[in-house]
Amino acid sequence: MSLAGAAALASAQTSPAPASASAPAAKAERPASEFPYTPGLDPSAMDRSADPCVDFYQFACGGWMKNNPIPADQARWSVYGKLAQDNQRFLWGILEDLSKRQDGRSATQQKIGDYFGACMDERTIEARGAGPLKPYFDEIASLKSNKDLPRLLAHLHLALADQGLFFGFGSSQDFGDSTRVIAFATAGGLGLPDRDSYLKEDAKSKDIRAKYVAHIANTFKLLGDSPEQAQRQAERVMAMETGLAKASLSRVDKRDPYKLFHKVDAKGLQALTPGFSWPAYLGEIGQGKQTSFNVTEPAFFKALAKMWKTSDIDATRTYLRWHVARNMSPALASNFDQEHFDFFSKTLRGVQQQQPRWKRCVTLVDRQLGEALGQEFVSRAFSPALKEKSLHMTRQVEEAMQKDIESLDWMSPETKKRAQEKLAAIVNKIGYPDKWRDYSSYVVKPNDFAGNVERGNAFETRRDLAKIGKPLDRGEWGMTPPTVNAYFNPQMNDINFPAGVLQPPLFDPKMDDAPNYGNTGGTIGHELTHAFDDEGRQFDAKGNLKDWWTKKDAKEYEERAACIVDQYAQYTVVDDIKINSKLTLGEDIADLGGLILGWMAWKEEMASMPQQAQPQQLRDGLTPEQRFFVGNAQWACENDRPENLRVKAMTDPHSPGRYRVNGLVVNMPQFQQAFQCKAGQPMVKEKRCRVW
Repeated sequence: MSLAGAAALASAQTSPAPASASAPAAKAERPASEFPYTPGLDPSAMDRSADPCVDFYQFACGGWMKNNPIPADQARWSVYGKLAQDNQRFLWGILEDLSKRQDGRSATQQKIGDYFGACMDERTIEARGAGPLKPYFDEIASLKSNKDLPRLLAHLHLALADQGLFFGFGSSQDFGDSTRVIAFATAGGLGLPDRDSYLKEDAKSKDIRAKYVAHIANTFKLLGDSPEQAQRQAERVMAMETGLAKASLSRVDKRDPYKLFHKVDAKGLQALTPGFSWPAYLGEIGQGKQTSFNVTEPAFFKALAKMWKTSDIDATRTYLRWHVARNMSPALASNFDQEHFDFFSKTLRGVQQQQPRWKRCVTLVDRQLGEALGQEFVSRAFSPALKEKSLHMTRQVEEAMQKDIESLDWMSPETKKRAQEKLAAIVNKIGYPDKWRDYSSYVVKPNDFAGNVERGNAFETRRDLAKIGKPLDRGEWGMTPPTVNAYFNPQMNDINFPAGVLQPPLFDPKMDDAPNYGNTGGTIGHELTHAFDDEGRQFDAKGNLKDWWTKKDAKEYEERAACIVDQYAQYTVVDDIKINSKLTLGEDIADLGGLILGWMAWKEEMASMPQQAQPQQLRDGLTPEQRFFVGNAQWACENDRPENLRVKAMTDPHSPGRYRVNGLVVNMPQFQQAFQCKAGQPMVKEKRCRVW
């Protein structure tokens, strides 16, 4: 996981509907000293006029969609996005205090406080203009031939941590031996969101490409180039990126780890790009002694070598100037920042206005000093009791999966044994890491925002590269504690739930068990199921890429997965664009598996506490079973802009929220029973899908 510092500031613009659901600019916000409380099941978020058997998503989320139009500074708005903003406001209060205080701060508090203060200092940033670009542009201008490119690229990769600079290079676990950390060379070089952005021939894609070229030209003009020169250079960049896109794997192909596993030695790496000196590049980034590499896309590197051979040096300089400017624009004066926003957020994703500075600065502190900021968050917002309650639910969901695997009538005892071994080996990481990251070598200066970003990139890049050839640190996290998200890592074989996602309304200790098990229980089950989705199932208990399935069981699995592919391929994302169900398959399998496991764990909890079961008791007019399903659905309430939906249809492995709810319940006989739906109604599917 690499960080592009200034790009991280920009990505805050596009992080967390009906197209008409847009809101005017929000009133001036203030830092929060405590979290606003939203219940885990919110009756006001429902639409009681909707029939749950016809459109359950509308029934569970209709009120939320009506009452939560998309803020003008967002591409989409969701329950997750709203909680993330609540977390941000809470962190804002912490950071504003630390940025103003000079005394009584620890070393880590000094870093995050000074970083935030420098990011908020717009007057100094404006005064520097495009000044932070000069050292990079001087280096690029001194490039005499492509033979000098390796050393220059090494400098740029360290300072900018950006795969847009031709390719990416970093560390990761060896697919064949998960205990080893080796060097990875990965495809990159693009400015648009996906390789398909360059290749699709529909009118909308062509329009976006034309506007992208215009944006590149506008950026070159800001750099002082004449309009004619800027246009020529923009077209040249577009041609180079299109060539790289054609040589890149699709996102669906990238879901197959075998297509990304190509180990080579130093000679094999050099043979892919004869004119590019890998010894020079590796020596410059401090990795000159490496002898083992995984090249994720060999065909891409061959195409890249051909481009370097046939392009003149002026083309290379033009390309590099663009990508450095693209990366750094959000850290520069407002003219660069605004131009970057106008294309990447407004044009590409439909965002109406720039996020307030505080949001973007909080996001960037979290990106570059996330575990330092996480310590502050955890000490105030994540109690030991909450951690224990989360672990208790996690263990219950794991027990449910153990029983589920044993009950499968399509899986042989041999494969079941391997599956149980893998399940038993999964490590549960809840809340925050056991050991906090050491940022002591990262220098943060109070009045140097762009410099802080660059030094943060270099710190993270060097930290990542230093792992190559070292023993694997299984305690490392890939998300920061305040993050409103969770993940499963197939090579680590662990599930990770940051403290930020274990807050109301997603996990509500004040709420009854039914919606909590529907929501957080379902999410825990979702991450567990990723260990056995179409991608995760290819890794064994130790995290190695290894086929542990019998041929018959693998075929049975693929037939069940095909049912989900066929189901989701029928759903429309926006306009006439359908879900790319081969891209979303892993998440769709995990959604369904998670809901089933959450249900099983909840029923087990109720059986152990019969005084709480009371199956006929109504609360908010809902039975406990109905509350389970509504609680599960309400995490997915969202509104999304059509522009953003088009991008997500290409790039997002998750289905839209509506189908992450309706697409599940049609496969759940328990839902049909809970809401007394009749055969033939839209939420009752004649042929149900189920993998796990």
